[in-house]
Amino acid sequence: MSKIWEKITGLFTNRTFAGIDKAGNRYFAKTEQIDGIMKEKRWVVFKGEHEPTSVPVEWICWLNGQRKRAPTPEEMADMEARRERVKHNVALLKKEEEERRAKAGSNSKRTSTGKVEGPDLKSFVQQFPVTSADGKNTDTPAATKGTRSSQEIKTQEKTANQAEHESTEPSGSGSSFRPGTWQPPT
Repeated sequence: MSKIWEKITGLFTNRTFAGIDKAGNRYFAKTEQIDGIMKEKRWVVFKGEHEPTSVPVEWICWLNGQRKRAPTPEEMADMEARRERVKHNVALLKKEEEERRAKAGSNSKRTSTGKVEGPDLKSFVQQFPVTSADGKNTDTPAATKGTRSSQEIKTQEKTANQAEHESTEPSGSGSSFRPGTWQPPT
């Protein structure tokens, strides 16, 4: 019972006022000895309703021990001014983006569905060398060669179907196993 009484009285007598934020929340610290080690405890007393989202980032860092000193009122004012500048800049960027879209929309008849277009796959595929039907690589890109023939498309479809049906699991009876010869499928 005496330890509880010490903690209750110590809560009010040993605390030092660290500061106050814009919302009126008050911050306190207390140094106490725990197991022979001096530790600082920090806490907040909320003004009105217990609303943790009303605590500014600077005070959260101080409460968690990420800052050694509590934020000063000047620092808080500077950070608030910086946040306002950032909000203002974001509003300007949004306005510029809307103007650019409106200008681009008047030049073209396209309507935007809000989806981002993917990459141009035709130009992407044209970067790779074409494989002939006999399996030899020709270093001529598909762009200079034109469209692929139906025979090339059929052979590619056959090899794709064969690859789907092949099992990646090892097979065999075990009598033909030779250590160090297995290679993973490519």
